[in-house]
Amino acid sequence: MARIRQAPGGGRIVEVDADRLAGWFERFAERNGGVLRTRLARQEVTVTAGDGTTATVAVPFGPLRGVERDTVVDGLAVEALVEHVRRPRRVGLLLVRLGGHSVGVAQAGRVVRSRTDRHLVHGRSAAGGWSQQRFARRRSGQARQALRSAADDAVRVLAARVGELDAVVLGGDRRALDELRSDPRLAEVFALAEPRVLDVAQPRRSVLDEAARRAHAVEVLLR
Repeated sequence: MARIRQAPGGGRIVEVDADRLAGWFERFAERNGGVLRTRLARQEVTVTAGDGTTATVAVPFGPLRGVERDTVVDGLAVEALVEHVRRPRRVGLLLVRLGGHSVGVAQAGRVVRSRTDRHLVHGRSAAGGWSQQRFARRRSGQARQALRSAADDAVRVLAARVGELDAVVLGGDRRALDELRSDPRLAEVFALAEPRVLDVAQPRRSVLDEAARRAHAVEVLLR
């Protein structure tokens, strides 16, 4: 089943597996009165249906090969996009939440190397006064340790092999990822990171396996 969520500013975002993208666009045309035109750009593809509905894809692992400038084509013309997203890639995965992390390398959607760990980070305290302050200091220390452990594993699994990776896909808590982004040891890893951040559950190995498959999926913005 496709993952669907509301888009900021209106519309919906549908996550479509790369192998199903061609069929998805065919069904999009059938549901919306055909396709008037397709606009191809290096970083974005927009399909406009007969009823005015648009389906826009920010090209993953861009730029889109073979497109040097914006081009408008009559009808449905997504063959270049479909070929692009189905190309085999070696992708780094970095999933982080304060309660745990999972880091891996995936080849063609399958994890071939990984490290996963869980961390104890207490929730917020309802107590007040000095007790609350001590609890906050303890929680802050636990969070720092959790992020340090995640960064160390990312260095071992990803930074050590960054030259072998085509891209890096992130997932989890954006604030935690931003903390890791400031670690100079991971500068090359984040330089390869896709803009998209996967919404994932508490990282564990099964979540990493699912993320390896989702890393090659395409997000389509419908408006």
